[in-house]
Amino acid sequence: MRRAHTLPIAARRTFRLATSVGLSLALGYGSGLTIAYIAPLFAVMLGILPGPPPGPRKLLALLLFVMASLGIGVVLGPMLQYAAVSALLAILLGLFFSNRLALAHGQQAPATLVAMGLTVIPATSVLSQALASAVIAALVLGIASAVFTHWIAYLLFPEDPGDAPTPEKPPALAEANWLSLRATLIVLPAFILTLINPTLYVPLAVKSILLGRESTTVSLRYASRELLGSTALGGACAVLIWFCLQMAVNLWFFVGWVTLVSLLLGAPIYGVWRTRWPPTFWVNSLTTMIILLGASVADSEQGKDVFQAFAVRMTLFFAVTLYAVFAMSLLERLRTALAARRALRPKPEGVF
Repeated sequence: MRRAHTLPIAARRTFRLATSVGLSLALGYGSGLTIAYIAPLFAVMLGILPGPPPGPRKLLALLLFVMASLGIGVVLGPMLQYAAVSALLAILLGLFFSNRLALAHGQQAPATLVAMGLTVIPATSVLSQALASAVIAALVLGIASAVFTHWIAYLLFPEDPGDAPTPEKPPALAEANWLSLRATLIVLPAFILTLINPTLYVPLAVKSILLGRESTTVSLRYASRELLGSTALGGACAVLIWFCLQMAVNLWFFVGWVTLVSLLLGAPIYGVWRTRWPPTFWVNSLTTMIILLGASVADSEQGKDVFQAFAVRMTLFFAVTLYAVFAMSLLERLRTALAARRALRPKPEGVF
């Protein structure tokens, strides 16, 4: 404990993030969750911001909110079969408000869970209600595991007293609505693919949800380089860890390698290493790596060719990233054109 306090605050935050990711990975795979990589994914979302994790009351309220949101996803499953248009409109509206929850209120983890509940759960419930129930249990237990491991990591690497970070100012209402709409449209193609084959495209849906959020913080000028570059780096890290696992196929080796790479990717996030890329680049690389590794583990368990499946998945990841960049550019041009048209519209007489 004392040694942790002697570390610089940036180093402590880096170690805390890597520790939380490693412990949640061990809990997720050790307990046999249906989508085990959800636990370390939420550990990144919860641990990326400095500060203590939520307490027992907040955790209980969060889990109740999540279960209610996921329950709505189960209801939407039959609607997709018998009232597809109404269900799709309801899902798009829900995605819009989940993005607003993340942008306007800073609730990244709950908003991501709501988005998954509105996309992954209806798609899997169309295939099998039992599978949808297992996914719901994995999501709820995943976020509980992430909070638990974040508490352990926070005890080992705490913040300095009175060093609470200043929360970022949320965007204006009109800007938040626009960014939420843009993020919703980015998720749409991956969601449609998930409806076609839920077991194959769930990782793509999760990636597109995170990509939609990432698109709200990245500059349009650097969007292609940052989003494509971080996706490529995440894929390279996943391949590196997979090759390292060939030395010993063991859960603890898996946890150790992921923790080590999380430490390396986490250092630039908090400024331990100065790089030309913003923190969001490294966060996106870390989440992409976790999703790809989780999908590869599932492929290995099912006896599939891991590298062939990885190549297909990376191609899809690059495709959805290119679509996100294209959609951002097109929507921003449309927005600029509409604003220019409104500015040129003549004012009614008598209005000054």
